[in-house]
Amino acid sequence: MIGFYDYTVILTYLSMLSATTGIMLCLNDIGHPYLGMFFLMFCGLCDTFDGKVARTKKNRTDQMKQFGVQIDSLSDLAAFGILPACIGIAMLRSSIEFSIFPDFKFLHLADKSTIIKIILTAIAVLYALAAMIRLAFFNVIEEERQKKEGGPNKMFIGLPVTSAALVFPTILLIHIFSSADLTLLYFMFLAIVGSLFVSSIQIKKPQTKGVLLMILVGLLEAAALAWVFIVMKKQ
Repeated sequence: MIGFYDYTVILTYLSMLSATTGIMLCLNDIGHPYLGMFFLMFCGLCDTFDGKVARTKKNRTDQMKQFGVQIDSLSDLAAFGILPACIGIAMLRSSIEFSIFPDFKFLHLADKSTIIKIILTAIAVLYALAAMIRLAFFNVIEEERQKKEGGPNKMFIGLPVTSAALVFPTILLIHIFSSADLTLLYFMFLAIVGSLFVSSIQIKKPQTKGVLLMILVGLLEAAALAWVFIVMKKQ
């Protein structure tokens, strides 16, 4: 059987499984966007630790390292490129009755003109494309940097795609507690974040304190979403 299956790749595999599940849930008959958001945040949690776990194995071969790089990017494309776009599309769907969820307001796509439908769908598609370009470019630049400098990377060129795991859950939380239709805002951020993926801005890689802060924010967002489904539905 081809591939590697030791503990160094488990988190990446779990992230891919989570992303695929989230995508399927967003696009099928129970496709509430908030279900997809839980899987998006879990992907972000896996991505935070997968590299650290992989580096604990001292006797990794070059082939194992390259395999890890490739599956990490492929998983990230599904998790932070395709899944956020699918969550946006799920927000547009108006033919499904979400009777088991709180009564949130979503933009009714059927009530909008064809040009609005095309524009919003195009934004989601272009966002996924931008994520792919960002990941491929990062791999090329990182490979060149490793040959020249070595050691961990201290700066990012362009916004890392993993930022999607914090940005989009925040928008949906605002959506919940404001009781307003923020579907168009979500797509606006898809466009902004996608543009930042392929921009030339330089961002300092977060250190331990920054990573822990992002984990804390993610856990708080997950807890807030869980509270919505468990507590608000009973009220």
